[in-house]
Amino acid sequence: MPIFLWQAETKKGESKKGEIDTADEAAARGHLRRQGYKSITVKKKPKDLFANISFLQQSVSEKDVVVFARIFATMINAGLPLIQCLDLLGKQEQNKTFAKVIGSIKEDIEGGSTLTDALRKYPKIFDDLFVNLVAAGESGGILDVILQRLSSYMEKSMKLKSKVKGAMTYPISVLVISILVVSVLLLKVIPVFQTMFEGMGGTLPGPTQFLVDASQFAQNYFLYMGAFMVALFFGFKRFYATEKGTLIVDALILKSPVFGPLMKKVAVSKFSRTLSTMMSSGVPIMEGLGIVSKTAGNKIIEIALMKTRQSISEGKTIAEPLMETDIFPAMVVQMIAVGEATGALDTMLSKIADFYDDEVDSAVGAMTALLEPFMMVFLGGVVGGMIIAMYLPIFKMAAAAG
Repeated sequence: MPIFLWQAETKKGESKKGEIDTADEAAARGHLRRQGYKSITVKKKPKDLFANISFLQQSVSEKDVVVFARIFATMINAGLPLIQCLDLLGKQEQNKTFAKVIGSIKEDIEGGSTLTDALRKYPKIFDDLFVNLVAAGESGGILDVILQRLSSYMEKSMKLKSKVKGAMTYPISVLVISILVVSVLLLKVIPVFQTMFEGMGGTLPGPTQFLVDASQFAQNYFLYMGAFMVALFFGFKRFYATEKGTLIVDALILKSPVFGPLMKKVAVSKFSRTLSTMMSSGVPIMEGLGIVSKTAGNKIIEIALMKTRQSISEGKTIAEPLMETDIFPAMVVQMIAVGEATGALDTMLSKIADFYDDEVDSAVGAMTALLEPFMMVFLGGVVGGMIIAMYLPIFKMAAAAG
């Protein structure tokens, strides 16, 4: 339905304005009159010229979805009807893209669709985990409880992601700064020294000559080097998009000496938290494992979890195949086995997730402490080495003059 902008006065003479979805302008006026408004002005909302250009639209963040789920849960718990909840959520949403999505979901439900089916139309915003848990909440009549669990799960998941991003930020920042400093030295500083060296005459020391040659190469082939780096980046993205490329890169990440152990701990925490949330919400373990494997974030871990799912379908316990994956530590597998035996697997998985969240914290701290001096030595060594090489001829002349 088209959207109309309206402005009117209340019985007390107060000016009000807003938006309304109706079939036409007459219907909008009639609806506002029935609400007691007078001096009504209605006009059709102008179309957004960029509405169909996806990359110009505001993206919906995970935080937006978390806030949506938490407020939605509170409204349902307070006894508000589903349509009214979505109407209020859409009107108060600051993200215009997300507000339109919520409005579309409301319209679908008004047309007879379930909330689950309406959410499933937006897989980029509501993933399989979200949709399946909402389906369990709808069928069990505990939608408010499920949405509360979902928001709590997503908040913890966001914290985990931020820890990993924080661990990656420092080394990447130092590497980028190193590249920029070296580029400035090669393109701007060394040519000045080169002119001075040519006026001095004589042969240059080996390190200085190497820098001069590198500077000339960088000046002559700077654009080609830039094009090569861009081609390398897109080539890697294309390679990683293939099944073989994903397997190779993800395997190397898990085997790397510094990031590998951290990624395994993140994987255990994410697996435990996600499966615990799904099982406690009534999702069958086979369906839960299928969704958990897809959201693992690493192809090697995904394959391991799918093998685990296959083994369970053949009658094995969840602990047996997990032991064979070489990703989950023996302690985790034993705790899962105890959870299965006592019928409290979801509670045990939640405890494992809490423990490994702390482990990720410790691993990030240890990695940062290890990388910080290494990166500082690397940056100081590269830049300091270049500066010493540039001043070697001057030192040589001073020694000869003395």
